Amino acid sequence: MSTSFYPKENLKHFARIKDLAPEQLKAYNAFGKAAMQEGVLSKKEKEIIAVAIAHVTECPYCIDAHTKGAKKAGASLEELTEAVFVVAAVEAGGAVTHSTHVHNANTQEASDILYARSNLKHLGQLGKFAPDGFKAYGAFSATATKEGKLSSKFKEIIAVAVANATQCPYCIDVHSKNAIKLGATGEELAEAIMVTAALRAGGAYAHIANLIQSYEE
Repeated sequence: MSTSFYPKENLKHFARIKDLAPEQLKAYNAFGKAAMQEGVLSKKEKEIIAVAIAHVTECPYCIDAHTKGAKKAGASLEELTEAVFVVAAVEAGGAVTHSTHVHNANTQEASDILYARSNLKHLGQLGKFAPDGFKAYGAFSATATKEGKLSSKFKEIIAVAVANATQCPYCIDVHSKNAIKLGATGEELAEAIMVTAALRAGGAYAHIANLIQSYEE
């Protein structure tokens, strides 16, 4: 038995999936191919998004495969690192914005709509009770999404993809608006979201290798 849950030799189990669930595997492969093919977003851009989403799903197989895919498509290590910092910023933003529910839980103001836009007015409470942390978060988020090796527009497209992966409606709203303001099209955002969907599926698919390994131990 390996001392790691993620030894590369586990990948040998992928060869068995075609016998265990052939119809499902065929459909999954077709979905992944369609989501990752060149479109209004380039192959390189899609692979960068895939690397970002793989850090959301925390799937080491996906990180490995798509990092290599992004490198092959021409992405630099600086670009990939910037993309992952966008992930970190959006994940932090999800925690920050959901703090509004903590406020509602401690008052009589709770809305019948769990994700009412009016909830966001309570973000000031977080700034009041944790001012240093809140200020540092704001500076980090702004730095992570500003122009760098990746454009601000593309970083916001990545942020929209990440927000859909983390299922944070506040984040989806703000980053979609930011992306559109910077010139992102509906087609670009749609393709980014399909990459997200493929990577969410891919995390589950890749871990079948662990399922098989555990089943046979």
